[in-house]
Amino acid sequence: MTMPLREPTFLILTALARRPLHGYGLITEVAELSEGRITLRPGTLYGALDRLTDDGLVALDHEEVVDGRLRRYYRLTDEGLQVLGAETERMRRNLEAATARLKASGWVARPRSAGGAA
Repeated sequence: MTMPLREPTFLILTALARRPLHGYGLITEVAELSEGRITLRPGTLYGALDRLTDDGLVALDHEEVVDGRLRRYYRLTDEGLQVLGAETERMRRNLEAATARLKASGWVARPRSAGGAA
């Protein structure tokens, strides 16, 4: 798996770190984790899940039929957990370095407004 991970991939793995999820659950979790910035469409999500499955980071956990439709649940594999952990650590180090440089420059964080961009 190539590092760094693209943000949607990182968020899919993050969503699966807590428990197995089906497609709609993943779409909802990714939107929540990204505070609405990332909206996955089904075709994009299932393409990513196929790729992540091929890479050994995600696996089919179980299937169930709900209202006559098959619902597949995916889970993070041990390898997926390792990749997510490594990427999180990489991002943490970058965040610490950027924060230290910003503080040294005298930058002051300003609270974000409730309704808009910072």
